[in-house]
Parts: sequence; C-alpha cells; structure tokens
Amino acid sequence: MRSIFLCFFIILIGCSFGQRQEVWLALGDSITYLNEHPDEAGNRITKGYMTLVTEKQPHIRYINQGHNGWTAVRIAEQIDKLGLEKADYYSVFLGTNDWWAGLPLGSTADYRRNSGAGTTSGAFRIIVEKLRSLNPDATIILITPMQRSDFVYINNYDNKAWGSYKPNKNGQTLEAFADTIRAIGLQEGFKIVDLYHHPKLNLHKLVKFKWLKDSTSGEYRKYRYPMYTEVPFNPDTDEYPYPEEAIGMTYDGLHPSDKGYRIIAKELLTIMK
Repeated sequence: MRSIFLCFFIILIGCSFGQRQEVWLALGDSITYLNEHPDEAGNRITKGYMTLVTEKQPHIRYINQGHNGWTAVRIAEQIDKLGLEKADYYSVFLGTNDWWAGLPLGSTADYRRNSGAGTTSGAFRIIVEKLRSLNPDATIILITPMQRSDFVYINNYDNKAWGSYKPNKNGQTLEAFADTIRAIGLQEGFKIVDLYHHPKLNLHKLVKFKWLKDSTSGEYRKYRYPMYTEVPFNPDTDEYPYPEEAIGMTYDGLHPSDKGYRIIAKELLTIMK
C-alpha cells in the first residue's frame, strides 16, 4: 500500500514540474495598463485581469503591453517601436479610445484589404500581422470594448466623457466598434471575448448611481441610469460623482472595478486553461 501511495505521489510531482511554461502578451489601453498601476485608479482596484488569470494558471507568465489612453490606430502606427515579444497567447483589448476619439471605424473590408492605419479596422490588420510575424502558431484573442457609462477621471475631473448610450462626436456607436472587432475575429478564426454584450457588464450595472446636484434644490442625490444622463456635472464645482459606494462593474464609469476584472479574467480563463 505504501509503495502504491509513493508511486502516485511521484507521478503527481512529476506532472506538476513537467508543465510547460507559457507566455501571454496582453496588448491594450488603460484597462490593461492599470494592472500594474492601482495608484492611478485611486487604489480602487487590487488586481487586474492579467494577475487574476495567472494566479489561476501559474504556468503562464504575462507581459503587460497596456498603453494608457492609446487607440488601436496609435498602436498600429507605433507597432514596431513597442518591443513586442514572442508569446504563446496574444490578447488584443482595444477600441474604446478609438470610439471616443471619433476615429473612423472602417469595416471588415478595410481589414481584409490591409488598408492601413487610417481606420480602426485597418489598424487591427497591422496589429494582427505583427503578432503573426512574432509567432504564427500563437493563440490570438480579440476582446471587444466594454460598454461604458459617463466617465470622470478620479485624478482630474476635467477629463470626462459621455457613455456608450449615445454615439461619439462623429455619429459612430461603440457597439459598431465591438461588432466589427468580433467580425474580424470570426473571419480569422480567433478566440473572441465579447465584453460589450456580456449580460453582467451592461449599462445598468457599470455604476450603481451617479452623485449629482439636483438642479432645483441644489442638493446632492443619487441618480441611477438612465436618469443621470440628463443631469449635468460641473468639474469645477461639483463633488466626484462616483463615491466608493457607487462602484459597480466599473469604479469610474469606464475602467473595471475588482468585480469587473474578475468577469474579464473568467472569460479569458475559459480560453487559456
């Protein structure tokens, strides 16, 4: 009996040490960047999605290539200067900044034609070609943008943006960006994490409320979605509209909270486990 137990123990230890180490390069914007910078989120987050994934899959080492505020177009334009490395997994989590900046989305035809970085769709082709050149056998994962509520940066109230409930300044919806990125993934046979249509990440759940002044009484009160979309916020005089008790799936209307990051990690783990 003892010899059977010892044999089983040796096999178990051998399997643990024999698992091949893998590398995951996560390319993205501030949602990715914040994994290593919780201080820039007012310490409202503790672990980003990469940390959460690799805690469950310790044989995976991640590389954070999150660039704060960058668009897919800018990533494509700078792709050869970023120091991207060979990896077993590449995730691309971009598009929300392209939408807010009013950059032209383009279409899957721009992607197919490799039409350049003049559109977000063309930029994705440049990015994908670069990743393929680094490792043609890698698993590529496209992550669509999340829906977004009214964003107010916790460290600068003047840095704000309206949510995805209305089009950007050029009349484009964030959903159109998400759908096009998803279509590119389907066309290429990539893995897809569709956060935009995730039932736990819809507009009603991104924040619990927005703390705003009642225009009649001048008193602060809690406004839920969609009521808060009609109430103005003055960055020069008003309190921060998202106190900690307002945190939902995001802590500021745009960037995931710990709850939001756990949902993203869970979706990625179904692919990477």
